[in-house]
Amino acid sequence: MAELTNVSIATVSRVLNNVGGYSEETRKKVLAGAKSLGFRKNEMARSLVTRESNIIGVIMPNVASNFYGDIVSGIEDVSYENGFSVIINHSGINRSRIYESINMMAERRVDGLIIVSVELRDREIDLLESLGIPYILLSTISERSEAPYIKVDDYAASYAAVNYLIKKGHRSIACIGGNPEDKVSGIPRIEGYKKALEESGIKIDPVKIQYGDYSFDSGKDAMETLIKETKVTSVFCLSDDVALGGIYSAYANGLNVPDDLSIIGYDNSRISYMSVPPLTTVSQPFYEMGKSGCESVIDALRNKSKIKSKVIPFEIVERDSVKAR
Repeated sequence: MAELTNVSIATVSRVLNNVGGYSEETRKKVLAGAKSLGFRKNEMARSLVTRESNIIGVIMPNVASNFYGDIVSGIEDVSYENGFSVIINHSGINRSRIYESINMMAERRVDGLIIVSVELRDREIDLLESLGIPYILLSTISERSEAPYIKVDDYAASYAAVNYLIKKGHRSIACIGGNPEDKVSGIPRIEGYKKALEESGIKIDPVKIQYGDYSFDSGKDAMETLIKETKVTSVFCLSDDVALGGIYSAYANGLNVPDDLSIIGYDNSRISYMSVPPLTTVSQPFYEMGKSGCESVIDALRNKSKIKSKVIPFEIVERDSVKAR
C-alpha cells in the first residue's frame, strides 16, 4: 500500500490506526488506496492490543419521534470520516434501562459515548465518570456541572414560539404534549409557554394545557380533549409529532388549519415540511448537534481535551400552519 499511495509505511500505519501526524490530503489518499485493495482492519485483534475499539456508543430513548434520525446522521458522518464505527442502544421507556445501557456500552469497550435526550441522575453520572471515557449529552442536560452537553435553550425557544403566536394576533393559545415531570424538555417548554402568556397579560387556563408525551398519538388525543372542553385560536405543540397529531384531530373534527386553528410545532424534524399544511415550527439544528457532539468526543479522545458544554441557537421556521388574526 505504501508503494500505491507513495507515502511511507509508517504513515500508512498512522492513517489506518488514526494516530495523527499527517495531512488531510494524505489521509484521503491512504484510505482510498486501502479501499481499492480491499483492505479491512481486524478491529477485534487491534482492540486487544491497543485497548481501543474505534467505536462510538450512542444511547437514545426508544420513543416514536422523527428527530433522532438527523442527530444520528450527524454522529455517523463524523464517526466514519474519522475511522470510527457507531453502535446504538435504547434506554427503554421513561429511561428504565439507562443504567444498564451505559454498562452495556462499557462492556462493548466503546471509546466514547453520546447520550441523546435522556435525563441523567446522579447514579448514571457517577457511572459515566467512573468509566474514564469521554462522553457528551445531546438535547439533554444534567444538574451535575461536570456533565458536558449540547442543546437548545428550550425555555427561550418555547417563549419565542408563543410570542410569535401572540404577535400574529392570537390571545387564546393552548399548549399540548410533553410531560410536566420531564426536567429535560417538558418543564422548560411548558414554563416558556406560561411566561410568554403572563408577560402579555393573558390568563393561564389549565384546561388549555394538555399534557402527554412527544408522540403523534399524544397530540391527537390532546387535541380531541381541547376541542371538547374549550375553544382556542392557536396551539403550541411541544414537538412536531404532537403537532401532526393535532392537525389530524383538527381536520377530523371539521377544523381547517390554519383558517380555523393555527398550529406551531417544535423541532423542525423531517416531517414538518411534509405535513398538510407544511408546519411552522421551532427549528433545532439536529444534524449539527450530532456532528458537533461527535467531533467533541473524538477530539477529547485524540487530544485528551476537556469537552465543553454549548447552548446552540434555534430559529422559528415559518410555513403555512399559522395565520394572523
